[in-house]
Formats: sequence, C-alpha cells, structure tokens
Amino acid sequence: MLVKDMMTPNPITATPDTTHKQASDLMREHHIHHLPIVDRHGKLAGIIVESDLFQAQPTPATTLSIYEIHSLLSSLKLKQIMRRPVYTTGPDCPLEEAARLMHQHNIGCLPVLDGDALVGIVTDTDIFKTLVTLLGGGEQGARFTVEVEDRPGSLAQVAQAIADLGGDIISAITWHQGSKSYVTIKERGADFAQLSAALERLPARVVNLLEHPQCGDEPMG
Repeated sequence: MLVKDMMTPNPITATPDTTHKQASDLMREHHIHHLPIVDRHGKLAGIIVESDLFQAQPTPATTLSIYEIHSLLSSLKLKQIMRRPVYTTGPDCPLEEAARLMHQHNIGCLPVLDGDALVGIVTDTDIFKTLVTLLGGGEQGARFTVEVEDRPGSLAQVAQAIADLGGDIISAITWHQGSKSYVTIKERGADFAQLSAALERLPARVVNLLEHPQCGDEPMG
C-alpha cells in the first residue's frame, strides 16, 4: 500500500497571508486538523496544525476584551506562526515508511508532493484507518496469533491448515518481537472447534485464538 492509496488528494490549503481567524474557520468548516500553506505560485511554504492556532491565542488570564482578542486574531497572519521547513513525502512512498517518518519526527501529517506540486496530504488518521483495514477490523471471523519458526514455509503451513478447513483468510500479517516471529490471521468460514484443533497440530505455539474478536463499542457515561 502506497501513500497515494490512502492520502487525501487536493487538500484544503491556505496562504501565508491567511489570518488566524480565516484558518480556524477553514478547519472547522472542513473538519480538518492540518492546513498546508502555499505561496502565490502554489508551492508549499509551511504548515499549520490545529494546536498552533490554539497556542497563538491569548491565555485565559489575558486582560484583553473579547473585541480586542477578535481584532488580534483577525490581523494575525499564518506566516507569523506557520511551521517550516516541512517534512513531506511522495505519492509512491510505501505507507509504512511515511508512518515511520511521522513517528520519528513526532508529527501528525505529511504533505504529499509530486515534484513541486502539492497533490495530497496523509495524516495519522489515515495511518490508523490503514491499520484497521490491514488487520480486518470490523470484519466477522475468527482471529488468532501463532508464534512460528523464522524459516521459509512457516506462513504457508498456517494458510494451508485454514484452506483445508474451507476457511477464507481476510487479513494476515507477520511481525517480530525480539527474536520471536508471529503470524496474526483473521479468517472466516472454518469451523472454530476444528480450526482450534488444527492450529494445535501445527509446529507453532498458539498465542491467542478468538472466535468473536469484536470489542464493545457502546460509550460509557
């Protein structure tokens, strides 16, 4: 999966001369939290995130009146508070590399550039949605994780066991923790009791096995 598969194309933008109030209105209207800043030539010049707007506001302890605050924020321009330089990525960057860059630099988004042209934006929300998709979140089916030997054919053995029971793999990932290797799979169609027995016969340790992995989604309070 590449950045272009999950990015928001043609993102909402502002200019260096956009005011604080205008930027706040844009974010509120379009339900966004990141605003790329482009110059008059359409080139990326900076970025504003929602927290930047909050930090630029007077504190609750201010002695300014509400009218003075409104006037101040209406004259404050983004070029005075925008972040730069900006970390960016390209549309053909693997999504996991974009996620690594965001994590490494503790940022919540990456503008996507094709050459010098801003063509999209990928955010931490997009990464989260991708994780849900890759793990089969919300899909009906059994979910299990097994610890396997780190050798060719380990994943094929697990997949074959599911196929022999008429199961259909919805999602499958391999991951490592220290020196140990794991496979997490969600499948549907196999009889759960037979699946449990088949996994126990494999040369792998069953870490967990859930027939109904969905968690409750009812709010509290």
